[in-house]
Amino acid sequence: MFPNVDWEVMMLETWNTLYMTFVAGAATFVFGLGLGMLLYITNEPLMTKNRFIYSIVGAFVNIFRSVPFIILIILLIPFTRTIVGTILGPTAALPALIIGAAPFYARMVELALREVDRGVIEAAESMGATKWQIIYKVLFPEALPAIVSGITVTIVALVGYTAMAGVIGSGGLGTLAFLDGFQRSQNDVTFVATVLILVIVFIIQFIGDRLVTKIDKRSA
Repeated sequence: MFPNVDWEVMMLETWNTLYMTFVAGAATFVFGLGLGMLLYITNEPLMTKNRFIYSIVGAFVNIFRSVPFIILIILLIPFTRTIVGTILGPTAALPALIIGAAPFYARMVELALREVDRGVIEAAESMGATKWQIIYKVLFPEALPAIVSGITVTIVALVGYTAMAGVIGSGGLGTLAFLDGFQRSQNDVTFVATVLILVIVFIIQFIGDRLVTKIDKRSA
């Protein structure tokens, strides 16, 4: 049925896609969560409002969130070459993936924290809780379902980013679909690579939905 498909190469590129997605996803979670917390804290009167810091962090987030990913990859080529040593391969795609996804996730974290009832924060503060205790014991647990849902959406977006990164030689299913499938008119290669990307997306979304459901049940 798929005469042009080299299954060994297909599995290798599937692994490369998973590697890029989950390594970048883990880094995005850490950096995005930190940026989102910083955005919330510096813009919330009940915490430590600081318009100067909020403006700087917000500008950074808005700039990198707004640049189309394929253009961002090109702009970051000198930076990638400096820290990785090459612009080819799955590892070389990680800086652009992280810088492209972390600001996006940071805004989702900020929105999740904003949805926490201010009355809960005020109650914790009236009982003598410190700022750190409010963040750790009130804000984060209350916003956790939305935070997990946000990282699920972001990781799904990262799968799409890896496909775009494949156009400039990062490896993965995107490279395979473009170089071996599209450019060589091997439609079966493109089809199989696309199906595998969809399977990865569905699995990520399923796991994320299950986690959110479990968190909601525990907090109910």
